[in-house]
Amino acid sequence: MRIPSGPMTRRDMLTGMAGAASLGRPVRAQRHGTALNVLYFCVDDLNHAASIYGNPVAKTPNLERLSRRGVTFDHAYCQYPLCQPSRTSFLSGKRPETTKVWTLETPTREYIGDSILLPELFRKNGYHTAHAGKIFHTGEQCEDRRSWDRELRDFGKTPPRDQILKASTAKGPKGHTFEWDILKTPDEQMPDGVYARKIVEWLEEAARQRTPFFLGCGFRRPHAPYAAPKKYYELFPVDRMSLPDTAPDDFKRVLPAAVNHSPPDKPLTDTEVREQLRAYYAAVSFVDAQLGLVLDAMDRLQLWDTTAVVFHSDHGYLLGEHGGMWHKNSLFEPAASVPLIVYVPGIKASGHHSTRLVELVDVYPTLAEACGLEAPSDLEGISLRPLLDDPGRPWKRCAFTMQGRDKKRMEAPKDIEFIGKTVRTERYRYTEWDAGKQGYELYDEKKDPRENENLAGRSSHKHVQAELRELLHKGWRAGLPDGVRG
Repeated sequence: MRIPSGPMTRRDMLTGMAGAASLGRPVRAQRHGTALNVLYFCVDDLNHAASIYGNPVAKTPNLERLSRRGVTFDHAYCQYPLCQPSRTSFLSGKRPETTKVWTLETPTREYIGDSILLPELFRKNGYHTAHAGKIFHTGEQCEDRRSWDRELRDFGKTPPRDQILKASTAKGPKGHTFEWDILKTPDEQMPDGVYARKIVEWLEEAARQRTPFFLGCGFRRPHAPYAAPKKYYELFPVDRMSLPDTAPDDFKRVLPAAVNHSPPDKPLTDTEVREQLRAYYAAVSFVDAQLGLVLDAMDRLQLWDTTAVVFHSDHGYLLGEHGGMWHKNSLFEPAASVPLIVYVPGIKASGHHSTRLVELVDVYPTLAEACGLEAPSDLEGISLRPLLDDPGRPWKRCAFTMQGRDKKRMEAPKDIEFIGKTVRTERYRYTEWDAGKQGYELYDEKKDPRENENLAGRSSHKHVQAELRELLHKGWRAGLPDGVRG
């Protein structure tokens, strides 16, 4: 298949699909016994706006289907709430401090060189590897050709104007896309619809040829612009959308360093906020429907006994919390936390939730262990396999996330001026901006889940702050479960 070096056009897409008509010669995984396949879903900008997390607004029946088979993690965290840094981290199994990928422009392999990335490990072990959509971040410097046998790269971030029935007019936070679009486009012609259907084709081919596979399905939505067919918008009447549980005064309490984007010159009206929320949830439901097509194929082809399935997003997302903060690039809970479902044939805890702290950097070693492959020795996460049988067992003390800041609050920092780092325990979140030079944050997640009351510097919590500061500075190895070495 021909892989374009620049942005993928409609012609490139059709050429790539034609070139991917066959899996080619069957291959055999280099491991003992029957090869366990991998179906890997990655979604862009999805927070906990899903019914599996008790969200009363979301309509995500297919995530519920997958959740009933796997273990759903209630406290999973990304290591950097921005696309390219996060994807480089979990696909390399290394943390941003190691990858040094902190911007969208930094090439994936700039600092990690010949590190074996997640799909590449499977390719080296005889698996056929292919992806449709956004797994690595877009752009030639971010994609990784050596990881894949075949690629159908992400395309169509912005919908064609002739497909838009209605578009937003609100001016949101500065420096970031804030548009939504109601489309007349049918599902199968949407980029994410194309990806799902291509994955189904590849599953059918693999089932016929009994070829061990690693298939990556990367959904672009609900990334802005929140573009989805009209029928998904109709699921969410604007007047029934609840406003965020926040007030304008909440923004005044946010540290300047913690602000990801400057607010709009004119505050959003309640109607504009409801329309934004409606659009986000519509995009989530659209993605859920595409997920359902792939799960239907798994049922029809009877692949559940031979295929591990992982579903997660690259990072979370703010939806108007803290007095009107939106998007990612934040160390608050909605941006740092991610949905995560892991299914492996034969697990004992199917359909259960785990409240233990886990991180996206753990996905790589989990899949390697599940499939009996020897993972590189320098990974900086740990396998979640024990939690798939016993989701309540003692686990990590904490999870770590970091975020770079530019001098300007823009869509994504380009010239990093300073770094913010946060550590999340089961009870608290503690954050330092620029090693404390730009401020500290401490939140009691049990009493204050909205993270509005900053306890840093208070005498009543000086011992808690000191303990968490020590944990943050010791780093990820200090948070590992007893008996586990990183």
